[in-house]
Amino acid sequence: MRFAIWAVLLLVLGWAAIGCRDEIEPEPEIGLVWADEFEGPAGQLPDSTKWSFDLGTDWGNRQLEWDTARPENVSLDGEGNLAITAREEEFAGQPYTSGRIKTQDLFERTYGRFEARIKLPVGQGIWPAFWMLGADIDDVSWPGCGEIDIMEYLGQEPRSIHGTIHGPGHYGGSAITAKHTISQGGYHLGFHEFAVDWAPDSITWTVDGFQYHQVLKSELPAGATWVYNHPFFLLLNVAVGGRWPGNPDETTTFPQTLLVDYVRVYGELP
Repeated sequence: MRFAIWAVLLLVLGWAAIGCRDEIEPEPEIGLVWADEFEGPAGQLPDSTKWSFDLGTDWGNRQLEWDTARPENVSLDGEGNLAITAREEEFAGQPYTSGRIKTQDLFERTYGRFEARIKLPVGQGIWPAFWMLGADIDDVSWPGCGEIDIMEYLGQEPRSIHGTIHGPGHYGGSAITAKHTISQGGYHLGFHEFAVDWAPDSITWTVDGFQYHQVLKSELPAGATWVYNHPFFLLLNVAVGGRWPGNPDETTTFPQTLLVDYVRVYGELP
């Protein structure tokens, strides 16, 4: 009798276990969700279904360039790259021109891997970046929207890059940041892959697969707010001058070009 009871009990538990397994949701499939490979003829503007232009100057940083939508400043190079070129020329009252493009209202995403393969310019006062802003910026302004700087670089420090976040209680001079410096060469001498892996509770920075910075939600300093749980959009730009890099000087040569081989975003597939 005891054997029969145990047999029935094991059978019931077995069926229950099978039922539980059937109810477990499968692991989400991870794959490429958005990309631009910048294929096209030289002089062509970037794909307007993927990128729009920020036009103007300063952007709150005392920059000296006027960002335009001209192919002289932002266009494909015909060799599979996007070229954003800073030029020394008078335009709209500014002494330099350059470009700043974004995916705002075209592509915005929460979480995933955001990467680009880039060759950087060089020179005092040259300030390129690959970065993201919170899509709610028009409603809550900066820094409430949050900012994730995947890669920032000062042209006078060609062996160093910076990865940073800005948000309430941690922005400007109090931003959470890390600097990574290579021992020789420079980021202006060839292409490198810059990326962040963004999860609900962490953001991790890598260059060429090497992790050099990570911020955990649980380790934010007192007074800082984690605002990295909503959609962000991408930006690429080359600034000239400004509060952080300082202005170009007699050692700076123009034009200076940021070359982008690709931008790719990976995440959960629908």
